[in-house]
Amino acid sequence: MSRAGNYDRHITIFSPDGKLHQIEYALKAVNQCGLTGVCLRGKDTVCMVTQKKVTEKLLDRNYITSFYKITPKIGCFAIGFVPDCRTVVLQTRQFAAQFKDENAYEIPVHVLAGKVGKQAQLFTQHAGVRPMACTVLLTAIDDEKGPQLFKCDPSGHYFGYKAAAIGSKEAEASNHLEKILKKTSGQSNEKDTIQEAIDCLQLVLSQDLKATDLEVAVVSGKGDFGVLPDDQVEEHLNQIAEKD
Repeated sequence: MSRAGNYDRHITIFSPDGKLHQIEYALKAVNQCGLTGVCLRGKDTVCMVTQKKVTEKLLDRNYITSFYKITPKIGCFAIGFVPDCRTVVLQTRQFAAQFKDENAYEIPVHVLAGKVGKQAQLFTQHAGVRPMACTVLLTAIDDEKGPQLFKCDPSGHYFGYKAAAIGSKEAEASNHLEKILKKTSGQSNEKDTIQEAIDCLQLVLSQDLKATDLEVAVVSGKGDFGVLPDDQVEEHLNQIAEKD
C-alpha cells in the first residue's frame, strides 16, 4: 500500500487531509534537483543567480543553462526536471507570441505569469496529464511598475516577489534574502543588486564560487534580458572578495 494511502494514484483525488499528493511529489522533485537559485529585485534591476554544474567532462557547458529568454525583455529562470523545464519554457514562449500576434504589443510579465500559472493549475485537474516538475521565475522591467519578479510553481500558484529562492536550499536562501531586503529595502543599484545576489548564493552554499560555477542573468536599463559573460561575473566576484 502507498504511504499516501492510495490517494496518490490519480492527480484529481484529494486525500482526507486535503492534499493532492502528486503536487507534493512535483514540488519535492524541484527541491531535489541539486541546484539552488536566488533572484533579487533592486531599484532598477532584477538579477538571477544559480549554480552551473557540468556533470560530464564531454559536455559543452555553453549548452547547460537554467535561464531562457521568453521575449527580448522577459527572462525566465526554470529549475527542476530539465525536460519539464524546457516544455514549460516552450509553452511560455507560445503564450507570449500569441499575445503579441493578437494585441500587437509585447505581453506584460504579470499577464504572462498568470497564463503560466493557469496552465500549471489545469494539469492538476485532469487524469490524463501530470504536473510539470518545474518552478519558474519570470522577470522584466515593466514600463509602469518598474522591476518585476513572479514565481510560478507546479501547483499553479503564482505571486509577485521582491526576492525569491528556488531549489535544494530554498529555505536557507529565503532567510538570507530577507536580511538583504531589510538592509537595502530593495533600493540597490544594478551593481549592488548583482553582487548581493551572488554573495547570497555563496553564503547559502557555504563556499566561494568561481565564475565558471555560476550563471548570472540580469534585466535592467532599457529592459533587455541577458546572461552575463564569465569575465563580468569574475569581476563581480573579485569586488565581493575585496569587500570581505
